[in-house]
This record gives sequence, structure tokens and C-alpha cells, in this order.
Amino acid sequence: MKPDVLMLSPTRPAAQSRLEELFTLHRMDLAQDKPAFLARHGATCRGMVATGHITVDAGLLDQLPALEIISCGSAGYDAFDVDAIARRGIALTNASPALAQEVADMALLLAQVGWRNVVAADAWVRSGDWARKGAFPLQRSFRGRRLGVVGMGTIGHQIADLATAQGLQVTYWNRREKDTGYPFQPDLEQLARDSDILIAIVAGGPDTQGLISDRVLRALGPEGLFVNVARGSVMDEPALIAALQDGGLGGAALDVFWSEPNPDPRLIALHNVILSPHQGSGTVQTRDAMASLVVDNLQAHFTGQPLISAVDLTRS
Repeated sequence: MKPDVLMLSPTRPAAQSRLEELFTLHRMDLAQDKPAFLARHGATCRGMVATGHITVDAGLLDQLPALEIISCGSAGYDAFDVDAIARRGIALTNASPALAQEVADMALLLAQVGWRNVVAADAWVRSGDWARKGAFPLQRSFRGRRLGVVGMGTIGHQIADLATAQGLQVTYWNRREKDTGYPFQPDLEQLARDSDILIAIVAGGPDTQGLISDRVLRALGPEGLFVNVARGSVMDEPALIAALQDGGLGGAALDVFWSEPNPDPRLIALHNVILSPHQGSGTVQTRDAMASLVVDNLQAHFTGQPLISAVDLTRS
């Protein structure tokens, strides 16, 4: 008998074919009457496929008495009640290993674009200013800058390694010090003060809401650049906008926002911010790898093998 798996969100075609081959799927994501569908199929489901923006709370788990594992297709699981999952002894996996390098690449790309003012340089050419006004103003060198990494998980470590290879000096903040080989700064405001560029890559959720505060942003200062490839919730967005407007912060490069897909119009109007539509992992290859990892984790669980990317719920 193939294990029953509840799908709360769709996945990529190749991964979907593997799921259909290996499991008895219950497509709640396609159901018109979801409560009725759950009442009919929930009791038999031993696995779940979901992404982190879909609510998985105690009320849902109560209708899934046989649930053993949740395989999350994203790195974040902000909408999951991890305490309820832990109390039930349900295993949780995520897709961090599959997207870590892609998001690290994006983080450093945004940092370079923001630091070297590439968008303004593009506009300088398109507008004809190059011909009318001459050479674009000289910019600051990226190599040798001081980078503060906020969050030293799987992706944060990839960012640190890539930044080091590009000649940046890396220090990090994390809720707990880790054996990373990089200097640890337990005071986030001091990390910002000591950095030219600050990249946020912490998990979302209530524990990190507003972590990048007005004090942190202004400690980074009028020459500093803030990059967010984490979640919009980790920054105090009104404070960020104010600091960008009054010169308290030099610039920002943002892949995430408080209100997606409709960022605050004040951000859109600013010239010292780079805007990206939450595409840190947005490549065909990486999204396929993330979806494949969802299947791999389920397969490992139901064949008695170690999980590939288990989330440690005691530290979430």
C-alpha cells in the first residue's frame, strides 16, 4: 500500500510525477470544498506537502491524526505552528539545502547592484545623460567592504562563503553563536555600526518581526546599504522608508516587502532602493531542485532512511 499524502500546494511537474508514482495523493489544493475534502480524507494521511505561506495550525493537525511528516517546499515555514507540530511529534523538513546557493547568489547580486549604483547607471545610459553630461559619477569599490550577515543558517553560511570569495570581510549575528569560522557579533546594532553592507537572511515569524529596527538601520548609517533576502516582516518597513528618505540610511536592496505583491508606494518612489519581486530562489533549476527535495524527504521517511533536510523543532 502506498502511503497517503495530503497536498496543500502544487509542485513542479517532475516532482508531481514522482509523488503520483510513490504515494496516494489527496489534492486538497484542488478541492472546491476543502473542509469536506479534509473530513473525507484527513484521517488516512500520513504525509503532507505544503509551502511555508500556507497555514498549518493545531486545528488542521487535529484533523490529521495519522500525520507523521510535513515536507515543506520552501525554506521558510512562517505560517506553520511549529509548537503544535512538535507537540504531536511530527517531523518537519524544508527546502533550504536546495535553494541556499541560489539565494546567496541573489543576495550578493543585490548587494553589488546597490553598492555600485547599477540601476542609476543604466538610467544614465538610457536617458542620454552619458552623451550630454559625460561619464557616470565614480562609485565605491565593492571588494574589501565589511559585510554583516544577519542569520547564520544554511543560506547565511552560503552568503558568508560567497562574500569572502568576493573579497568582503564577514561578521555575523545569530540568536546563537555557531562554529562557522566567521567572527560573531552578539549585538545587532553594533554589527550594523561596524558594517558597510548588512544582509538579512533570518527566518520569518514572530521571533524576528521588526528585528531590523530603526536603531539598526541608522547604525548602518548614511553610507550603508541594507539588503533583505529574508522576509519582509524582519524589517521595520516604515522606519526603513523614513531612513532612506531623510538620509539616515544610504540605500537598500529588497527582494521582500511587508505587502507583496504591492510594495509601499513610498518605496517605489525612492531612487536609493533596488526593488526585486521576491525572486531569490526564482530559477527553473532551483525550483525543480526544491520540489525534488520535497519528494526525497517523504521517500526517506517512509522507507526508514534519515531525513535529508529535517528542521530542528527544538530550536525553531
